[in-house]
Amino acid sequence: MHRGGTTEPIVFLHGFGTSKEDYTDITQRHDFADRAFLAYDLPGCGATECADLGAIDVPFLVDTARAMLDRAGIGRYHVVGHSLGGLTALLLAHREPGRVLSFVNIKGTLAPEDCAPTRQVLAQQEPRDLFTRFIEGARRGEGYSSGLYFSNLPHKIRPGALHGILRSVVELADHGDLLNKFLALPIPKMYLYGEDCASLSYLPSLDANGVELAEIPHSGHLPMYSNPVATWKRIAAFYAGDISQRIPAARRW
Repeated sequence: MHRGGTTEPIVFLHGFGTSKEDYTDITQRHDFADRAFLAYDLPGCGATECADLGAIDVPFLVDTARAMLDRAGIGRYHVVGHSLGGLTALLLAHREPGRVLSFVNIKGTLAPEDCAPTRQVLAQQEPRDLFTRFIEGARRGEGYSSGLYFSNLPHKIRPGALHGILRSVVELADHGDLLNKFLALPIPKMYLYGEDCASLSYLPSLDANGVELAEIPHSGHLPMYSNPVATWKRIAAFYAGDISQRIPAARRW
């Protein structure tokens, strides 16, 4: 899903177990009327096909994002990434910092605490397959929009892609120095999260290092689902005015 325009595009990366349709409302919002954008399904998710689902991990998602950008002829861009998409966007920006102009990180993985449920699922030694255990864990969730998320899972992600992605996320959370990578990006950054996630230990560090914090009421890990109006308003506010004045001069278009 894409649209051209006179501005540098916003590239949207969806989260684990969701799809590009998370962002289709951008076409309904007047505050994004002139914005070029690109949104696509991550490999193993949504409408994609992959010959070797077991080969999919986060580095593969980063390579795919780079290939998508190159195929679309996109040089510099703004990026919005949720959850797994936020992690993918972070590593993409770290790899090619000269191409990314700003970053809206929607509850992307930055520390080991972000993937505690995933770690528990991977550690279980039960005979049931990983996909079944993951869905059962999501079904028991009590957070905002957990029911909607659970009902979507069988249609939004291929079972064969599950283990490689989850294992990779946990490894990066534990050993990838993600928080420092995020803080080191020399671009305007916003970390957007639901009120259920307000106890994250690294939020004060983000605030102290100039990252704009956006807490969305009546939501948790999935603010795009549980409070889409407030979420879009905060993203629009981030881009409102002259964002180019917040980008180092050498990086402006």
